[in-house]
Amino acid sequence: MQKAKILLLEDDLNLSETIKEYLEDEGFEVDTAYNSDEAYEKIYENSYDILLLDVMVPGINGFEILKKVRKENNIPAIFITSLNSVDDLEKGYKSGCDDYIRKPFALKELKLRIETLLKREFDTKENLVKIDDNFIFDLNSSELFKDNKTVPLNQKEKRLLKLFLKNKNRVISHEEIYNNLWDYEETASDSSLRTYIKNLRKILGKDKILSIKKHGYKFIA
Repeated sequence: MQKAKILLLEDDLNLSETIKEYLEDEGFEVDTAYNSDEAYEKIYENSYDILLLDVMVPGINGFEILKKVRKENNIPAIFITSLNSVDDLEKGYKSGCDDYIRKPFALKELKLRIETLLKREFDTKENLVKIDDNFIFDLNSSELFKDNKTVPLNQKEKRLLKLFLKNKNRVISHEEIYNNLWDYEETASDSSLRTYIKNLRKILGKDKILSIKKHGYKFIA
């Protein structure tokens, strides 16, 4: 089962372990980083649904990391930091964050903020995205359901469907799809992508996903 994937940048090892264990118990997949270089490398090499970034970390600070990330993508990001002045809050939002939570915080509050961001990304107020009268997609578990029964999808198909649901009625380029489906160490495959598209069309209906010649694909909501 592919879960919502989170990168946690936190240089306090005990706090990092506590957050990671809690979020994994709540059904998320969590990668950890302890300095800015490690975090940026993982963001570059992997596809994440949410970034959780401490600010005062070894290397460049969290604000500067997110500024670099924002030049390339719009992964939802939450700062988790002991910096609590209004000026710091302003710096955080100007650097591109979606939310800002001050330490100390309740773990449940962090989970609620993560879930809220995921729902916003998919333009829904629930953890479930309704595709049509028959199909529902669970944001937390990345599972597709038809008439309350799980529809088998492999991990790449789940990633692709999530990308489509985030970008309904928008043409998504082949390059953007490759960057989201394949991690850095993997080799993107056009033939594999066509197979994933074919499988999703077979499940959801052939008219759900349009091929836009020489550009990419569009998911019709």
